[in-house]
Amino acid sequence: MADEAHSAVSGTRGELPFEPPVQRAAAIHKVVSLDQLARIAQEARREGLRVVLCHGVFDLLHMGHLRHFEEARRQGDILCVTITADKFVNKGPGRPAFPDTIRAEMCAGIGCVHWVAVNHAPHAVSVLECVKPDIYVKGDDYSQDDDITGNIQLERETVEAHGGRIHFTNDVVFSSSELINRHLNIHDPDLRNFLATMRDDGAAERILALLEETKNFRVLVIGDAIIDDYHYVSALGKSPKENLIATQFQSSEMFAGGIFALANHVAGICRQVDIVTCIGTNPDRSEFIKSHLKPNVNLWYIGREGFPTTTKQRFIASGYYQKMFEVYYYDDQPLQGVIRQQIDTRIMECAADYDLVIVNDFGHGLISRSTIEALTGSARFLAVNAQSNSGNMGFNLITRYPSADYVCIDAPEARLAIGDKHLDISTIVAKELPARIQCKKFIITQGKLGCLSCDGENTVQIIPALTQTVVDTVGAGDAFLGITAPLVFAGGRLRDVGFVGNIAGALKVQVLGHRSSIDKPTLIKAVVSLLK
Repeated sequence: MADEAHSAVSGTRGELPFEPPVQRAAAIHKVVSLDQLARIAQEARREGLRVVLCHGVFDLLHMGHLRHFEEARRQGDILCVTITADKFVNKGPGRPAFPDTIRAEMCAGIGCVHWVAVNHAPHAVSVLECVKPDIYVKGDDYSQDDDITGNIQLERETVEAHGGRIHFTNDVVFSSSELINRHLNIHDPDLRNFLATMRDDGAAERILALLEETKNFRVLVIGDAIIDDYHYVSALGKSPKENLIATQFQSSEMFAGGIFALANHVAGICRQVDIVTCIGTNPDRSEFIKSHLKPNVNLWYIGREGFPTTTKQRFIASGYYQKMFEVYYYDDQPLQGVIRQQIDTRIMECAADYDLVIVNDFGHGLISRSTIEALTGSARFLAVNAQSNSGNMGFNLITRYPSADYVCIDAPEARLAIGDKHLDISTIVAKELPARIQCKKFIITQGKLGCLSCDGENTVQIIPALTQTVVDTVGAGDAFLGITAPLVFAGGRLRDVGFVGNIAGALKVQVLGHRSSIDKPTLIKAVVSLLK
């Protein structure tokens, strides 16, 4: 392909020397690697030709794209198009509707487009560094002053640093997201109907305003310190002498989980996040933890001498990332004496200084009865999750908390709290939980079934899930809680809040471990894309 690309640039057959044989070859022959595209652009510039670049997702080609490409072509001599790779498309769950290979070939099928490449990076800066276009063309919607990611400014600076300029087209505007939402059945009927209701109700404007309101919040988060240790292995087979599956180690990866993962999610939409927790000293993981926190997250902790920081070691089959088994390294004895007093005192002294306090109680010994009393007596707004997991099943119920302003737990945790495995979940959230906890705002998450919300008026609303594609469920509840708690404090309608929480959960389950956390630009793009 490299030689073919080179000959297409250098050939002379009465056509422009950079032109590929558009009419004589399939569109797929115009799709090249990014390195090849860089060489093509370099040769074109060497011959005195102007290189034009368009970059985008181009998930569903429409008239607006055609006019965009045609105007871009008029700006120079050779038109290159780069496509965002699937994993970096942040249009929300379920997108892109078409894989990058198809999107690239579709763009290549347009006559005025000379070359197409797929960009395996989150934004176009790396493309601009490689191709160094003379003119970088974007749609008119990007010329506004509401670039939430800051990428357009970075891209402009990169283009100009290489002597190029940015040009904004101004022609008929369509939205791929709107066309996909309204004309392609990429969502099941329940979700399509829900999204249509949200659009008609003006939910997008409310949610964007709500996310904007959270930007200056100061948040205190309290909960157990957890290290998630992933070991990737390949299965060798059953041992001939024992009932044991043998595996071969491939690689390992360690994440700051638990309260640290929650704090990073909150920090994606709030100005300042402070952590109160306890970290073991055997071994000391404090520097590792600090290095995995966002810049606007501050860590306050007590060191517990001779105890480990809770570490959950998971063995995962390489390929499809199927979890095989896990090992807990922890001591879940409740904190005693001076350490417990220091935690409680810290909470009582500072909790009222924050807009809201979020408790993520994993039931591994950090939060005692006295700590709960300190929280309920000091926090101006208290959001709580009490998690049931393999290490505390049945002993860490949300009913430990006599009151809260917002409770977010999953359906099994709700059933455990009332001691009933068969009662309808709507009845549990509307009647049984409020009878046990002084709280008016509940959201119950249900994984692939979405979530239910209840606002204290016995009105239960069902918000469907946004994805059935799951890479890793670890931390999905943390993402949901971390994003929704500030929105509830800001006064958001619970249906709107649950919808944003489902977006956060859907984005999180597509990430292995805690490789990345939720941020405001990604949420905004998902909201806008889904509700167009």
